[in-house]
Amino acid sequence: MDSTDRPDPGPGSLLRRHLGEWRLALVAWRLLVLQTSHPAVAAGTAEHSTYRAHPWRRVQHTMESGQRLVFSDRDSLRREVARLNRAHKRITGTDEHGRAYSAQDPATRAWVLITLYESAVAMRELSGDPLTPEESEQLYAEFAPILAAFELPPEVLPGSAAEVPGYVDAVVREQLEFGPQVRYLLFDMLREAPRPRRLRFLGPAWPLLRSVIASVLTSLTLADLPPAYRERFGLARTRRAALLSRVLHRGAGRLSTRLPDRWRYRVHAVPGRPAPSSDQVRIPAPRHPDRPGWLRRDTRRPKLGQFFSQVLDQTGDGFIDAHDLRSMAHNVCWQLELTEGGEAEVYAAFDAWWEQIRETMDSDGDGRISKAEFVAATIAGCDRDPDYLERGLHGAVRAVFRAADTDGSGFLDADEYRTVFGSRVHPAELSHGFRQLDRDGDGRLTEEEFVHGFTEFFTARSGLAAGSQLLGRP
Repeated sequence: MDSTDRPDPGPGSLLRRHLGEWRLALVAWRLLVLQTSHPAVAAGTAEHSTYRAHPWRRVQHTMESGQRLVFSDRDSLRREVARLNRAHKRITGTDEHGRAYSAQDPATRAWVLITLYESAVAMRELSGDPLTPEESEQLYAEFAPILAAFELPPEVLPGSAAEVPGYVDAVVREQLEFGPQVRYLLFDMLREAPRPRRLRFLGPAWPLLRSVIASVLTSLTLADLPPAYRERFGLARTRRAALLSRVLHRGAGRLSTRLPDRWRYRVHAVPGRPAPSSDQVRIPAPRHPDRPGWLRRDTRRPKLGQFFSQVLDQTGDGFIDAHDLRSMAHNVCWQLELTEGGEAEVYAAFDAWWEQIRETMDSDGDGRISKAEFVAATIAGCDRDPDYLERGLHGAVRAVFRAADTDGSGFLDADEYRTVFGSRVHPAELSHGFRQLDRDGDGRLTEEEFVHGFTEFFTARSGLAAGSQLLGRP
C-alpha cells in the first residue's frame, strides 16, 4: 500500500507515544551503535560526517530527522524523505577494504529505519514491561507509512513485527562489523566531546561530568545491546552493567507513568518552528559598551581564527579542505527544505569558494589549509584586492541567502536569518546580529545587506562594526 493511502498515526498512537518519550534517550546510544555497525553506515560516517568535531550536531540532526519522520503529516513526511534522498545521494564512495557503499542502498536504509522501530520495542522490554504481540503489530503498522515513504523493495524489510527479531538477529550475525567508527562511538566519543552549548554554565566542571556520563553510557549501552551482538563481538555484560540497566530502565519506566504528559513527552512540533522572537528572549547586556576608541584593536585576526575553528573546520583536525566546505553546504541545506536545484546551487557556490581558497592559500601545495594560512591569506587578500571576497565568499553567501529566502520575497526576516545558523548560536545573539545588519531598520534584510554584513565581518578592524556582530555581540 502506498504511504499516501495510510492514515496518519494520531497524537495518541503507540508510535508517537513511544518515540516521543524522554526515556527513549536511554536507548539512543544503543541505536547509534547498531546503525553505525553496518559497514555502509560506518564508511559514510567516516568519509562524510563531522561527528568527531561536532558530536552534538550529529545527535541533533538525527533527533530532528526522526521527529520529522514520526511526528509529521503526510506532506511533511514526503518533504523530509525527499530532503534525506537529496542529502544521501552524495554519500557514496569506497571504504578502506575497497567495498563500494551508498547511503541510498535499500538494504542499508532498511536497517537504519528498522533499528528506530526496534529501539521503541527495546525500551519497553528493558523496562520490564514488554509490548504484547498485538501491541508490537500495531506499532509496526503505524511505522509502515514511514517505511513506505522511502519506497524500499519489500524483500529488504520484515513483513511484520513478528519477523523483526529474526531480521535483526540475521543482520547482526551476517552483516554488522565492530570497526573503528563503532569503537570510537562506544568508548571514546563522549570522553572527548566538547561541552554542549546549552551546558556552557558548567564551565570547568564539564571534563569531570563528561567522564562520568561516558562511563555510565558505555556500561548501559553494552548491557542493552542485543545478546547476538555481544556474542558475536565478544562484549561482556557485567553484573554491574546489568544492574545499572535494570535500575535506570525500570526506574524510568515507573517514573514516566506517574508524570504529566508535558514532562513525560518531548515537544512534538517538528524542527523548523519559529525561533523565539526578540521580545521573548532575554538579551544579555553588552560588554564594554563605552570602550574608548584607542582601546579598539584590530580584531580581524582573532575573528578570522574563530571563524576558521568554529565554522570552517568541520572535522576539527586543524585544517580545511574540500570536504569541510562541502560539509558546510550540507549543514546549510539540512536546515532548509530546498529543491534539488536549490541544493545544487548551494553546493556549487561552496565548491567555487573552496577553489579560490585552495588557489590563494595553499602555500605548501598539500591540498589543505591551516588556520595560519587562512588568516594570513585572507587579511592579505582583502588588503590587496577590493574584489577578493567577491570571487569566493560572496558567491557562497549569496547562495545561502537565496536558499534561506524560503518565500521568495527577496528579503530575509528575523526567523529566516536565524534558520541559516540553526541552533548553534543563541537566538538572542542572532536577533542582535540581525538588527545590526538591518541598516535601514525595516525589519528585513536585502541580499546586499546580508552580503555587506559578511564583508564587514571579514574586513572590519573594529569589533564594534555592525558586520562584526552578525553572530552576536563581540
